[in-house]
Amino acid sequence: MVNTEIARRLQINEKLTAEVLTAFIREEVEKAGFQKVVFGLSGGIDSALVAYLAVRALGSERCHAVMMPYTTSNPKSLSDAQAVVDDLGLQALVVPISAPVDAFFAAMDERLGVPATPLRRGNRMARERMSTLFDLSAHFSALVLGTSNKTELLLGYGTQFGDLASALNPIGDLYKSQVRQLSRYLGVPQSILEKPPSADLWQDQTDEKELGFTYEFADEVLYQLVDLRCSVDDLIRQGYDAATLQAIVRRVERNQYKRKPPIIAKLSSRTVGVDFRYLRDWGQ
Repeated sequence: MVNTEIARRLQINEKLTAEVLTAFIREEVEKAGFQKVVFGLSGGIDSALVAYLAVRALGSERCHAVMMPYTTSNPKSLSDAQAVVDDLGLQALVVPISAPVDAFFAAMDERLGVPATPLRRGNRMARERMSTLFDLSAHFSALVLGTSNKTELLLGYGTQFGDLASALNPIGDLYKSQVRQLSRYLGVPQSILEKPPSADLWQDQTDEKELGFTYEFADEVLYQLVDLRCSVDDLIRQGYDAATLQAIVRRVERNQYKRKPPIIAKLSSRTVGVDFRYLRDWGQ
């Protein structure tokens, strides 16, 4: 079902949102003592939007895009990422991750006696990509920008210390439908706007096929559950399928650990993250 009122309320003021997010990037990067950013550019809409925001905030000369294909990656992903690089005049690197990922599993499969599952391989790819970004972060003296949207963060649809890791995330409070809206406004290439969302971890993989529901549906439900604080019973009374609602709620609840920093056992009077807490730019 499509709730037209909720769809209307999910609409954003594109101009204001773009201004807020570009100011966020500029101010947070410079407050932390940096001048540059680095980010993965997958050919998907989320990383493309981050690229357009980063260039608006800092200029193309201060933004480093990294494309990290694997053997099974769709060639269209690389060409779409290149279209963003060309449009924005980005400084870009192509760093294939096939060799390190395959070397790891060649050794690990032999030790464990079983081949790695697609989940393990996908997680390794995501972490290899983020490891590459943080290495280049040190090389370029640049902060790593995250590219996970609010829908993905709530559903836990991402890899801990992989694509969910970053120093700053400018789009983490935008639902997927809002990412699409802002991307159109900022001029993200049409080929990216129209393609099915995919982490591109294996052939024919799409986000919505894995999740079992569309992002449009997830946004509609999550906005009501999270932002409007509606209950599941409220949504059932509106006509939403109870089983699908419960599946979404379970994902949000069981993936809370991915949205939190590591838990530290408290022993002293002042514990990091508990009662020793300061702003991220404290001491700068």
